[in-house]
Amino acid sequence: MLLGAAGQIRENHRRLSELDSFGGDGDHGTTMLRAMENLEKSVASSRGGQMKQLLSETAWAVMGTDGGATGPLFGSFFMGMSNGAGQEERMDCVALASMFEAALECVRKRTKAEAGDKTIMDAMIPAVEQARLAADDGFGICGILERAAEAARRGADSTKDLQPRLGRAKNAAEQSLGHEDPGAVSVSLIFKGFLKGALEDGG
Repeated sequence: MLLGAAGQIRENHRRLSELDSFGGDGDHGTTMLRAMENLEKSVASSRGGQMKQLLSETAWAVMGTDGGATGPLFGSFFMGMSNGAGQEERMDCVALASMFEAALECVRKRTKAEAGDKTIMDAMIPAVEQARLAADDGFGICGILERAAEAARRGADSTKDLQPRLGRAKNAAEQSLGHEDPGAVSVSLIFKGFLKGALEDGG
């Protein structure tokens, strides 16, 4: 799942930077690419052990990425997953939904943004909500990830019609109209990558 997420960012990092040029510094894709390269190095150097440990190491690797708030926000997401992982060696469906909820809670400690502010939260909140609903409905791992990825995609797409209300981006609010928020798109790509990775691993 982690490597699948990194792969999606790598394939789309130029698009992310292009989106960031409509109201940002135009470097979001480059920063996300560095973050995912750090993630890959962390996974490659992992000595196995518990999932919680792997996610924690991944989180610190992403969090240390230079480039404004991107590293801390996405690092917090993976740290939250680690916090929610418990001591289990394997991940079941209910545990996956709980990990995503813990990830969202950890990100909330880093930002005041909510759905509608044209940020990562517009994709992350619906993805996590759908993951929980799918788990409660008895879906398997890939079913949960598919529902979450689709919700994240729709959430990211909805940001085309929004104007940013927080941070420096709000100063270029009109310029960003008609374009997705790059952070929200990154979230959607990560969930898409989670699904792709799980499917390639046999679900």
